[in-house]
Amino acid sequence: MLRSLPAVLLLFAGTSLIAQPDTIHVGGRDRTYTVRLPSSYTGTTPMPLVVAMHGGFGSGTQLENQSQLTVKAEEAGFIVVYPDGVASLLGIRTWNAGGCCGYAMNQDIDDVGFINALLDTLIADYAIDTQRIYATGMSNGGFMSYRLACELANRIAAIAPVSASMTIAACQPVRPVPVISFHSYQDTSVPYQGGVGDGISNHYNSPQDSVLNAFAAHAGCTVLNDTLQHDNVMTVIRWHECACNAEVITYRTQDGGHSWHGGNGTGIGDPPSTAVSANDLMWELFQQHTLNCSTTGIGASIGDLPLRVVPNPAHAWIEVQGEGITWVRVLDPIGRVVHAGRPGRIDLAGRAPGLYLVQAIDRQGGPRTARFVRE
Repeated sequence: MLRSLPAVLLLFAGTSLIAQPDTIHVGGRDRTYTVRLPSSYTGTTPMPLVVAMHGGFGSGTQLENQSQLTVKAEEAGFIVVYPDGVASLLGIRTWNAGGCCGYAMNQDIDDVGFINALLDTLIADYAIDTQRIYATGMSNGGFMSYRLACELANRIAAIAPVSASMTIAACQPVRPVPVISFHSYQDTSVPYQGGVGDGISNHYNSPQDSVLNAFAAHAGCTVLNDTLQHDNVMTVIRWHECACNAEVITYRTQDGGHSWHGGNGTGIGDPPSTAVSANDLMWELFQQHTLNCSTTGIGASIGDLPLRVVPNPAHAWIEVQGEGITWVRVLDPIGRVVHAGRPGRIDLAGRAPGLYLVQAIDRQGGPRTARFVRE
């Protein structure tokens, strides 16, 4: 049964908002989070959900104040949840984003499992539109949003990392994931050109362009590095004409630093950029994307869909044929993604013999599937 409006009513930034602090037990630990419901929430009409993750040394409460995302949720009519990372013995909360950061990474905390279980819990407790679940985060939380895009793309419709990079060795999302990122050229903790920053966490940061180009390539974008603005205020670059109508866009400001663009200052970190509002721009992008390009597993029913793989059986290569196909993914006999990208000749060198699944997306976003045998 869906929960009715919780009894806890809090005032935040001049608007009446409904908060529900809660705990779930995941991976042998009690994990905490706070749900913010807009005053328009009735419990009967499903609403979009934004998962907002704090940075290292932060908390859900701290990010709520820094980002002011709850104010945007009230204005726009969506639910926002602020989960907490696991605290170290010193009380420092972090997320295990792969190659970052701190206690959570060192202890191999299953934060993907936590967010997955959290989504199950929230969907059971509240009226949530499961096609419109999004993730964002500041710094370490932004790194975590990238990891969710890689590993929970079947649930996360789009992401909006703020002052973050990606530290996943292998990222193979099951569908094209739209990305909007925010960064400052003045950020020395996570330098936009990559490398080790001057923050407390001594890890390597992938260059912004490398990360975004990888997501664009996976989505089969055909218009690359389209510079929409480049001046003394900011640089805006977009990758578009992608499969499933996905897109990748980045805002890089000349002001601010390692902070939430358009948010509140924290008193100890860099001043926030005033050039853009991350909240406004991410919500604008989120509204344009849903999970309408979810794909089926290798054991799913295929059906009579207009998709051909030639030659079949195959040896050295295949071509996927079908009208309007914009994006292709190949899964090996145990369900691992071994190829993802635009249509064309696909090299099978080094691939084991067996039954493979091809999943293709057309211009209308519809998934098509076919099987072939590699001998």
